[in-house]
Amino acid sequence: MSKKVKYFASESVCSGHPDKVCDQISDSILDAVLAKDPNGRVAVEALVANDHIVLAGEVSSFAKVDFEKIASQTIKELGYIHPEWGFSYKSPIENYIHTQSIEIAVGVDNDGAGDQGMMFGFAVNESEEFMPLPITIAHELTALIDEFRENNSIKYLRPDGKAQVVVKYDENDNPIGIEHVTIAVPHDENIKLNQVREDITDKVINPILDKYGYTISSDKIVINGTGVWNTPGPSSDCGLTGRKIVVDGYGGYSRVGGGAFSGKDPSKVDRSGAYAARYIAKNIVANKLADRVEVSLAYYIGAKYPVLSEINTFGTEKIDIEKLNKIAAQLLSPSVKNIVDSLNLKRPIYKETARNGHFGKKDFPWEKVSKILTKND
Repeated sequence: MSKKVKYFASESVCSGHPDKVCDQISDSILDAVLAKDPNGRVAVEALVANDHIVLAGEVSSFAKVDFEKIASQTIKELGYIHPEWGFSYKSPIENYIHTQSIEIAVGVDNDGAGDQGMMFGFAVNESEEFMPLPITIAHELTALIDEFRENNSIKYLRPDGKAQVVVKYDENDNPIGIEHVTIAVPHDENIKLNQVREDITDKVINPILDKYGYTISSDKIVINGTGVWNTPGPSSDCGLTGRKIVVDGYGGYSRVGGGAFSGKDPSKVDRSGAYAARYIAKNIVANKLADRVEVSLAYYIGAKYPVLSEINTFGTEKIDIEKLNKIAAQLLSPSVKNIVDSLNLKRPIYKETARNGHFGKKDFPWEKVSKILTKND
């Protein structure tokens, strides 16, 4: 009887992707507010389209922040410096940001959740980052494409781009191979597609797969499937804050919560609750108490504590599940105030979350691993 194999695909996008442009604008505004006012309230979204930038949302803070300047500077840093592309840092900006609703502020002022919603945190032992391998490799591909564009190692690359990876798993859910890789990158008009394919394959795809001990044949690689991509970014496809929540999380490998992250201060549990859930899940897996963990949280607006706090180990737990739940509660109490205080979230650390995912990056507080002591230690 043949052994059953499975496949799973995840995608990532480059920092110049229109949706990620918006995420980085929103989180740059958030960081600017928190740098001056750690208690500032922010819920800002951006929309970018052909030669247009729109800012909207809520900011309540004593901090004086130039929203338009931050948006323009962020776009410039991302490489949109040529107006002839139909979108650049010189594109006109419309600003519709106002102060936070009093009805929302009532709950938040009392250390409650800034909104209702459910969040999921996940960890699995199939990569050093305790992240699913498909999204891990996809992020590494887009990060390296960004790096080569930014440092001019591949001079003809333009902002924007995407990567998708199909990973092959055995019957025990262990990754055993790479089935397919798709890359899309915009480039200068005078560069032929064959040159793009050769460079991306040799300089990006093969080195990253080799790092994980995998190889792939050329017939399983697609680069710029339509053949031509010269015009990058919002003039080709509009962008919106919060539209890449699967890319931001676990690449579809775990369930997705009800809200996006970027542009929201940590009183919004869409963000802080998801970070707390990841912290708990990662610490359980990193301490080898389970191979795979999903933590679920849910709040109502104004709630100080979650109305749901659940751990799913998918049968991979190494200790009694009741004991595991007690350990999770000791790791991080999921009250809104404790999450924000324990993870030190009222500071300007969010712009870097808005590219190549929010999880699996060791420098963020929700990625810190602490040794868990059990009675067996």
